[in-house]
Amino acid sequence: MDIQKTITSLEKRLYKVSYFETYQEAADYLDAQIDNKVVGFGDSQTMLKMDLFNRLSAHNEVHDPNQSTDNDEFIKIARECMLTEVYLTSVNAMAETGEMVNIDGTGNRVAASLFGHNKVYFVVSTNKIEPTLEAAQWRARNVAGPKNAMKYSLPSPCVANGGDKCYDCKTPERICNAMVTYLRKMNDVDEVEVVLINEEMGY
Repeated sequence: MDIQKTITSLEKRLYKVSYFETYQEAADYLDAQIDNKVVGFGDSQTMLKMDLFNRLSAHNEVHDPNQSTDNDEFIKIARECMLTEVYLTSVNAMAETGEMVNIDGTGNRVAASLFGHNKVYFVVSTNKIEPTLEAAQWRARNVAGPKNAMKYSLPSPCVANGGDKCYDCKTPERICNAMVTYLRKMNDVDEVEVVLINEEMGY
């Protein structure tokens, strides 16, 4: 894993990059940067560990689907997140060449990361970095996807087999329905910032 190569590649793709050794430092940074804004969250184990919802809610209006109690409320909050001023999420994999990859089941996380906000933050731990785009896509399919399915105890082959790989299943509860590759900063988002954290976090 070449972190400096990754940072340089991301910058060439017009992303702003901030790098931190610990998630506590990254949380402090985001808490200071985002103030008095309307903020939307995408599902992210990394962000949950950083306690960003509680920290940012103290001085921002934060919409987080993870705070919902049922599916109807989840969809309602996810729709609210589509047009907030600021949006935060993570990715399932990143290539040293600067591409990022996300897999989604409902679609709210990838949709909101592409359009509608003044600023988007991708909060990403360095354990998700792979040498190439192909390796990053493989990681998203065969590491992140099964682990997310296991988190929800879904009746899918990857869960039944201990999360060893993706089986490209046809189960109704499948959560690997779309895979998005971010090739470069989206044109109509003012700024997209990748917050890299040199710790093993998330899927």
